[in-house]
Amino acid sequence: MNLEYLEFSKLDINNEFFDSLRSDYKEFNEWFLRKQKEKAYIYRENSIMIGFLYLKIENSEVKDVEPRLPAKKRLKIGTMKIDAHGTKLGERFLKKAIDYAVRENALEIYVTVFPKHKALISLFEEYGFEKYGVKKTSNGEELVFLKTFSNIKNNILLDYPIINAKKSRKYLLSIYPKWHTELFPDSILNTESLDIIEDISQTNSIHKIYLTSMKIGGVRSGDIIVIYRTKDDNGPAWYRSVATSICIVEEVQLSKSYTLQKFLELGAKYSVFDEQELRKWHAKDGSFVITMTYNAAMSKRLTMQTLVEKIGLDKEEYWGFRELSDNQFKAIVKMGGINEDFIIY
Repeated sequence: MNLEYLEFSKLDINNEFFDSLRSDYKEFNEWFLRKQKEKAYIYRENSIMIGFLYLKIENSEVKDVEPRLPAKKRLKIGTMKIDAHGTKLGERFLKKAIDYAVRENALEIYVTVFPKHKALISLFEEYGFEKYGVKKTSNGEELVFLKTFSNIKNNILLDYPIINAKKSRKYLLSIYPKWHTELFPDSILNTESLDIIEDISQTNSIHKIYLTSMKIGGVRSGDIIVIYRTKDDNGPAWYRSVATSICIVEEVQLSKSYTLQKFLELGAKYSVFDEQELRKWHAKDGSFVITMTYNAAMSKRLTMQTLVEKIGLDKEEYWGFRELSDNQFKAIVKMGGINEDFIIY
């Protein structure tokens, strides 16, 4: 895997990747050496480091920004640097940061960034970070961006990963095991091998593309999708088919509504199919493209047995695609171990 979570002590402080950080922050080397036992996410391509992400949970008042941030549990994106062009690495790093905040139940994230890093600022703003203030040091003036999960804007990306279930319809959508783990790696089953998860664009992306020929009439932007992994070869569906994840629909289109070039570009970034398979999907009449955000992975997988006996789904209905009631969805969230601080009912 290209994405690693390593102690600072295992990294070469003299790596030229860090030169720009040394240029921006005079105290970088001293800071780096103080962090030897802490960890950061590292991304390498052909053994060359092109990405670095350091995250830290804070609870005290943040006094070195103006205005100060009051004492509260929040995540600080301490350092995020990317040497990559034309990739989705920034999105993948941001997803790691948001996932970390959710896991730690931190309802705010903040980051400081120099104004010259316009692409990074655009990325933060795209996912709901707002300019809060400034940080002034001997290195110059940085902008402070803050994302507060309780500040709801009724926008799928700005609110991500919040799941707004108030007026949304809810559906169960099935996916075969061979595609499930690659598309939803945080929802890997205990019996699956971590070795099969490649760190590729669609694996760690916020956005997912699901291609289907099932009749999904009526699905629209803002609807909620519960991902249901169908059974594997290790046992019957009653015990081996499981609900694993929650997504929010961004858009639903016929595959032919896209130009072939646009379809191939989207599919390469966010689907599990290669170009040959994507070309077949594009040419196929009645095939739909569901673009979704990947908002939550369940800590407890719910088997078909649980969904029938405890959630109330009808065993005899079609399990490829089916609508869920509000009560069924709430029960899935509760039994699936999803943090309800990130769901609006």
